[in-house]
Amino acid sequence: MGDVGGTHARFAIVDAEGPPPWTIRERRDLEGGFPTFLDALRTYFDRSGAERPAVAAIAVAGPVVDGTARFTNRGWNIAESDLKTFGFERAVLVNDFGALAYAAAVLVDKDLRTIGPALPGLDGGTITILGPGTGFGVSCLARYGGRSVPMATEGGHIGFAPSDAQELAALQLMWKEHGRVSVERILSGGGLESLYKTLEQLAGRTPQALAAADITAGAAKDAGCRAALSMFCAVFGAVAGDLALAHGARGGVYIAGGIASKIETFLVQSAFRQRFEDKGRLAPFVKAIPTRLIVNPDVAMLGAARAGALLAPTEPA
Repeated sequence: MGDVGGTHARFAIVDAEGPPPWTIRERRDLEGGFPTFLDALRTYFDRSGAERPAVAAIAVAGPVVDGTARFTNRGWNIAESDLKTFGFERAVLVNDFGALAYAAAVLVDKDLRTIGPALPGLDGGTITILGPGTGFGVSCLARYGGRSVPMATEGGHIGFAPSDAQELAALQLMWKEHGRVSVERILSGGGLESLYKTLEQLAGRTPQALAAADITAGAAKDAGCRAALSMFCAVFGAVAGDLALAHGARGGVYIAGGIASKIETFLVQSAFRQRFEDKGRLAPFVKAIPTRLIVNPDVAMLGAARAGALLAPTEPA
């Protein structure tokens, strides 16, 4: 199984025989500038010494169309046919947040941590999965009448809608620089850097050249970093609430992505939940929806394995 994003390439062998929980072994997180996806995959097998399984299920950071994908934030292409040529009997590509939607159905309490009030959510209700990383991912596990359908989306590219005068001023300045401003333009690693730069300019200060990690680390002492991270969390909450409304996510909103876990303490104390609930006449609807942080580090692998088991079953002899 693989979980490959704009900056990471993770692979593992998942023994998905029988019901979960499944055993994950030979996990490797590869770093380095591999020319192609298959170069990274080949390196994994060379370094791990793992035997090649029959099924390859790869979660990729980009839309999957007709068994092919181009990574949104990485210059790689990948196709299920390439994986079969590589030596797998069967192959499945699934959007990375689509894989999280597959995993959402099998997550248990220990895999999740509550952000905001502890609420049960609607048993069997639809779940929204979203989160910032290299980009901003969005998916949904649509559930009704005992049926469920994992749905990958490109919801991270919807337009950003400001909720107060400061956000409007930031939008106007970012629009002058970038043109259309999507949610991902703010809710991502690069987005946080852009937001910091914008707010410093609005404050009449010369922004420092800070990476996203520097901004999150500096939020405790530096007013500019704190302002950027505060707005980031507020916008995050507003977008999460909007998507909960769009999906009818009465089963809960699950938060993923590399950034959220790193800023968990700040996120809990921020305006995230307030802005999540601030939906006018629909406030009672979203106030009943739990928001939970996914803390299982192997969630994408589990989702890819579940997608592989469902979408690439063993073919009859």
